[in-house]
Amino acid sequence: MKFSDEAEPEESILSQNSLFGGHPATADLADAGDVQFLDTTLRDGEQAPGVSLTPEEKARIAQALDRAEIDVIEAGSACTGPGERETIQRVASLDLDATVTSFARGVRNDIDLALDCDVDGVNLVVPASDRHVETKVGSSRDEVIAKTQDLVEYAKDHGLWVEVIGEDGSRADLDFLESLMEAAFEAGTDRVCYADTVGHATPDRTLEVVSTLSDLGPTSTHTHDDIGLAVMNALTSIAAGADLVHGTINGIGERAGNVALEEVAIALEHGYGVETMDLSEAYDLGQLVANLTGIPLAPNKAVVGQNAFTHESGIHTDGTLKDDAMYEPYEPELVGRERRLVLGKHAGRAGVEAALEEHGVTVTDDEVMDVVARVKELGDRGKRVTDADLLAIAEEVQGRERDSRVEVLDITAASGSGTPTASVRLEVDGEERTAAGYGDGPVDAAVTAVRDALGHAANAQLESYHVDAITGGTDAVVTVEVEMSRGDRSVTVARSDADITHASVVAMVDAIDRLIATDSEPVLADD
Repeated sequence: MKFSDEAEPEESILSQNSLFGGHPATADLADAGDVQFLDTTLRDGEQAPGVSLTPEEKARIAQALDRAEIDVIEAGSACTGPGERETIQRVASLDLDATVTSFARGVRNDIDLALDCDVDGVNLVVPASDRHVETKVGSSRDEVIAKTQDLVEYAKDHGLWVEVIGEDGSRADLDFLESLMEAAFEAGTDRVCYADTVGHATPDRTLEVVSTLSDLGPTSTHTHDDIGLAVMNALTSIAAGADLVHGTINGIGERAGNVALEEVAIALEHGYGVETMDLSEAYDLGQLVANLTGIPLAPNKAVVGQNAFTHESGIHTDGTLKDDAMYEPYEPELVGRERRLVLGKHAGRAGVEAALEEHGVTVTDDEVMDVVARVKELGDRGKRVTDADLLAIAEEVQGRERDSRVEVLDITAASGSGTPTASVRLEVDGEERTAAGYGDGPVDAAVTAVRDALGHAANAQLESYHVDAITGGTDAVVTVEVEMSRGDRSVTVARSDADITHASVVAMVDAIDRLIATDSEPVLADD
């Protein structure tokens, strides 16, 4: 059969001169008023393949979302099982400022399970397109409307905040969707939600549907990124009258993911002066979600990607040093970031001087040109020039030897059927120290031993760890690259060795040594 959501498309609004032509939508997003966020990282985000968060991990993310002033947190779906209910209860008990909700299907039992979790509200999903009404749940339009009203009344009678989501709304017959949501408001729902469940919609379709729904009452929007229009459709929804945006941190979620809340937030604040969340928390929040879900951030990811505020090109670096805004749309501090200058074949004098200055190294005019030439030579060979490489080049050009405060003397690691263990022997400020540790593997055990030997005075965070095999075979030589930070300083070091544990420890110790090089205090081990 042919579903109504497969009807011939009408003339596209985008073919007109104005995206908003002919529709009663707000033409200027700056007039949109208050816009709130509902974060569904803990529910829709966890539906990304391979993601499974523990109750403790979900609690950490929820607390970070609350610090970022996210308005509503969808903690999970209570009907999933006892483990999920335990997680939702954990989040609901955190005494957050945010409203905590549970996703609920169109059955009373889901509402009862949500009530058992002590949430503030439910996101009640009901079928909207004929594909979902007839094929998925085997119902009819009239039955869906009647059942939705009954469920809303039941949830409201039990003191819950209620949002009705019309699943697959972007492909629904608009007349039916309007009737469904009008009935939901008559039954007492607090708001309704336009759901582009499969990321199908174009902005003109979104504008048409959300404009219609927002005339009925408070309207939310839930957009997916299957055709790369999630942010566009979220902004179009706001222009059409929506005042609450569903999304996830980093845009994680099933298939191509949900709209990334941090991207909507920066678009609204930077482009239209509309504040939604505490953007200074965006980077830490993105890193937390990436680490706990195991879904790494693409380097070129907007707002929180590694390269978002990183400059290599000589022209760009020079311009940025003269004027911060030369090649950046907004200050990195706005989203909890710092500007980074990295070096490669595009490096110029200004960038090299600035990078050396960050490490307290002063060079003459002749010396800096020599350093630039060597950096470009490495870059031409396809090598990323790390901080350690740059400092080593400067030391060689200036004919000086760096006085290392920390040096690796010996490493022993063992693994197998038992717990991996490792011992290290270091020279620290001229004093020999030994320590042992255990971990999930020999590298982890060795790193634990190093930290024990150095103590809190040399506390540094491991920001990234990357391994590349540069030769083949069972005796392959590997290159380990680590990025470590201490306070507001960071350093990247790469080391190659046939032993991955040795390469990892030497790289990490060298990074720590460079981070503490200018400290006047001795490196003290724990008491």
